[in-house]
Amino acid sequence: MSAVFDCSDQNEREAGIRAAEGAARAGRLVVMPTDTVYGIGCDAFDSEAVSALLAAKGRGRDMPVPVLVGSWHTVDGLVRSMSPQARELVQAFWPGGLSLVVEQAPSLAWDLGDTSGSVMIRMPLHPVAIELLREVGPMAVSSANISGQPPAASAQQARDQLGDQVAVYLDGGPSGEAVASTIVDMTGPTPKILREGAITAEDLAEVLDMDPAELRGTVS
Repeated sequence: MSAVFDCSDQNEREAGIRAAEGAARAGRLVVMPTDTVYGIGCDAFDSEAVSALLAAKGRGRDMPVPVLVGSWHTVDGLVRSMSPQARELVQAFWPGGLSLVVEQAPSLAWDLGDTSGSVMIRMPLHPVAIELLREVGPMAVSSANISGQPPAASAQQARDQLGDQVAVYLDGGPSGEAVASTIVDMTGPTPKILREGAITAEDLAEVLDMDPAELRGTVS
């Protein structure tokens, strides 16, 4: 039976964070609000929990799970190296709607799916998510929906789709803008936008001193 906590009530929020932390440490799934849509998550270093997350979504290993972090500093332990351009983007847009695909540290003992040595990382701009991430550490988090169905913009929508496969639901009210994060691939010689979402190419280009068309890969 799932537990649902109303995070608009301070006492329930504190109890919910404790319950979600305990569930994640026990290898179970939790649903949390983020600044985009609701996410379903687990301890990123628990491969069985990541497999359960993919199964709950009806998703294969060919679509590896992104990782959310609760602070900038966490990233240094997860990646092979942070380029100056990646650090500029982190400083400009985190926490927020920017996901970075970077080469993961080779020593990491995790299994997020078929990643080919890379990992997608983001720091969400939501106080409940940040609080949970700082308690648990890096979490594998995907949109809280069954693959092919609309992403959940509320805890109830997530529960309607995922039911008791999730141990704890943290209800932070309706999600902000139901706009997916922008994904930038930092594994090549130059940054490349894989998906344009909450952060525009023009915003990114201003920080990186690049042509937006180059970021989009449309330069002729």
